[in-house]
Amino acid sequence: MKLVVNKDVILDGLSKVQSIVGARTTLPILYNVYWKADKERLTLTATDLEISVRTTVEAKISRTGGTTLPAKKIYSILGALPVSEIEIDVDEKDVASIRAGASYFKIIGISEEEFPSLPKFQGQRSFVLDQGHVKRMLMATHFAASADEARAILNGVLFSFRGEQLSIVATDGRRMAHYTLDTEFPKESEGDWVVPSKTVGELLKTLKDEGPLKIQVNENQIVFEFGPMVIYSKLIEGTYPNFRQVIPASCEERISIERQALLSAVHRVSLLVSDKASPITLTFSKNHLEIKGIAQDVGEAEETLPIKYTGKEIAISFNPDYLMDPLKNLASEEIALELTDELSPGVLKADTPFLYVLMPMRVR
Repeated sequence: MKLVVNKDVILDGLSKVQSIVGARTTLPILYNVYWKADKERLTLTATDLEISVRTTVEAKISRTGGTTLPAKKIYSILGALPVSEIEIDVDEKDVASIRAGASYFKIIGISEEEFPSLPKFQGQRSFVLDQGHVKRMLMATHFAASADEARAILNGVLFSFRGEQLSIVATDGRRMAHYTLDTEFPKESEGDWVVPSKTVGELLKTLKDEGPLKIQVNENQIVFEFGPMVIYSKLIEGTYPNFRQVIPASCEERISIERQALLSAVHRVSLLVSDKASPITLTFSKNHLEIKGIAQDVGEAEETLPIKYTGKEIAISFNPDYLMDPLKNLASEEIALELTDELSPGVLKADTPFLYVLMPMRVR
């Protein structure tokens, strides 16, 4: 394999695939990126056996072939080269010679034959969506997924295609983020699939703000194709909880609040609360919101915000991080907080088909 490639082009391609390369693995080949040069393009692939990411970049190919090279090492070397044009020549023993200006490196690779094969995918169901829509949905929901391995089904994000809608949902049992998108697909394609959080992270890094996104699904795998990118992922097996049951059917009070102002005030109060399991308390009274946090042996913090509110007084306590997460990831200028009392879940809504259910905390 022999080729010439632009430095920025190859670094961009490697950055899209190398992030899934594991820091700990018993298989040396999984530390490597698979390079495959045909007559017209260079394909880069990485895998951790759960997720596989592939992309293509432009290159001048003078000899076709393939090899695998250490992901982190090759990325750091190419990034440090002083010129934009890089020549890479790989011999029959998988030794890569890299030349760029006055710089020369020799990197020992591993045969492409040892690299795991990508899944031979036959998608039973197929959907075409807009990248930007899905990216915004994932941004507004992914943070609510659980990291508790004891409940594996919650360690990902639910893609539910039902009733001419895509619902993207994440929950850890204490809060739930839910975003819907109207879309068309055949009735027989309906289904629910849980995508691992790591895969969602790769999508958030590589999805663009517009352009087609093709999703194919079978019983235990899902594939996302967009632009030059292809992401293969195993699905999390199991039955996802009925998320619709946790959405309160009604509320007694609905308060509109400027999103950034609320986020800034909650953030400042949370700085005092060193134990992130400790709550902050929001007290709503006539045209007034008080946000208060108390830390034992440290002190207390208080912020006030003017709001349009004429309902009953309600004091409710939340985990500050959980309250800030949707505020950070939404673009809406204003949000609505729906409350009933201090013990019932709060529901945060925006000017999009989004809602966030948050369980209150008891103040000790």
